[in-house]
Parts: sequence; structure tokens; C-alpha cells
Amino acid sequence: MLPLERGNSTPRVVLTPCGEEDFEALMALRMAAMRESLEYIGRFDPQRARERLSRGFNPAHTRHIVYEGGLVGFVAVIPRESDWLLDHLYIHPTAQGLGIGSWVMACVLAEADRARVAVSVTALKHSDATRFYQRHGFVLEAEGEWDLYFRRPARPSAAKAPQA
Repeated sequence: MLPLERGNSTPRVVLTPCGEEDFEALMALRMAAMRESLEYIGRFDPQRARERLSRGFNPAHTRHIVYEGGLVGFVAVIPRESDWLLDHLYIHPTAQGLGIGSWVMACVLAEADRARVAVSVTALKHSDATRFYQRHGFVLEAEGEWDLYFRRPARPSAAKAPQA
């Protein structure tokens, strides 16, 4: 049994749609998830974080991550011409370390494999996200002043989404 399943096979983690009205809750989640990494490099700025999220907030491509009935994170995947951009994947610090992020990533990658598209993601330098993305098959393609740019090639297959 996966750690995210209950014995009676009731899902403990589900992805649910987002709406415009969810912005503030998602903003609070993002701030909680990113604060430590941004403070580490001296770049924590709540206003800049709000502007970045609001600039690209697209509820049609964003899903809540719900664990045991409570909102613990969100994921946003933006389709582009040559790939999908994993624009956001945040798990609240109190829910980190439970395998939720890996479960969500497996879902996203299974969807990408079925669609036969690559997935790109940007990670903050010196963050734990780097190891997480590499563990999931992402390869470093470029480096900026503050960020690392990763890509996972398309892997056409009969991939199935993981069971929660």
C-alpha cells in the first residue's frame, strides 16, 4: 500500500480545480512554502511574491492539493507550444515530507507522458527543489542569477497516474 492510501482505498490526496476566488489561499500557501528558501538567499519580499503569483495566476491550469480533506498545496501546469511549464508546485511546510509532492509530480508526469510532451520547471538556486526535480528525471539546462532551469524530456508511454 502506498503511504498516501488508506486501507479502505479512500484517497488521502486528491487534486481539485481552482477558481479565481482561491488566489488569497494559494498566495498564503506559496508564502509559507517559499519563505525559508527566499530568506536564505536574502530575497524574501511578500510584495514581489504577490506580484509574481498574480501576474501568472491561471485557475484553469491550477489545482488544489488536498490531503485528508485539507488544502495543503497547489500545482499549476501551463501548456506551451513546445512543452508544459510546471509553473508552481507548493506544499505547506506542515505537510512536507509525507510524499505528497512526489505523488503530485508523478500525476503531472504521467499526464505529460500520455500527451507526449516535455515538462519544464524553474527552481530557486540553493533550494531543496533541485534534488526533488532531479529525482523525478529533470535535467538542468540553464542557470540564471537566482534560478535553475530544468527540463524533463517527453517519455511517451502508457503511463498511468498514481493511485492516492
